[in-house]
Amino acid sequence: MATELNDSQLEVLKLLNFLKNEKDVAEIKSLLRAYLADKVVRSADQAFDEKAYTNDVFNRWKQEHFRRNAQQ
Repeated sequence: MATELNDSQLEVLKLLNFLKNEKDVAEIKSLLRAYLADKVVRSADQAFDEKAYTNDVFNRWKQEHFRRNAQQ
């Protein structure tokens, strides 16, 4: 099954043509991971503020998650 790339994906591929060694590839991968992680954190912070979550809510979720995983 062929997947068509969008314009943004094509631009990234054009930039990747400039990478000449594995060190450069590793650096770009690290930068992309950091960018995406920051984006997730900003999104979570926004949801935290919009929904007025408290630390108690997160602690409850954490306990539910660990309880569920222990049962498996």
